Amino acid sequence: MICASLEEVRSNIDRIDNEIIKLIAERSDYVKQASAFKKSEDGVKAPNRVEAVINKVRSKAEEYGANPDMVEKLYREMISSFINMEMDEFKRKNENK
Repeated sequence: MICASLEEVRSNIDRIDNEIIKLIAERSDYVKQASAFKKSEDGVKAPNRVEAVINKVRSKAEEYGANPDMVEKLYREMISSFINMEMDEFKRKNENK
């Protein structure tokens, strides 16, 4: 889509940001649920899964015309935050066991 003004560009960026935040919130819900299925802290960290996700998103970035290095950097930061959140949830659920 070609925009006719800076305001139109910003409006579209705001629309996209809103959708991204909704999707991050949805992803957060699934991450919290995942902690219930994990057996250990190592399972929460799941380095092999992290690398599989990174490979997948790099491939998708190339497919969609996004910068794979930027997408990888964003995902690594996001995954790190999600792992911390999931670890807190895992510990909370398992502290009385």
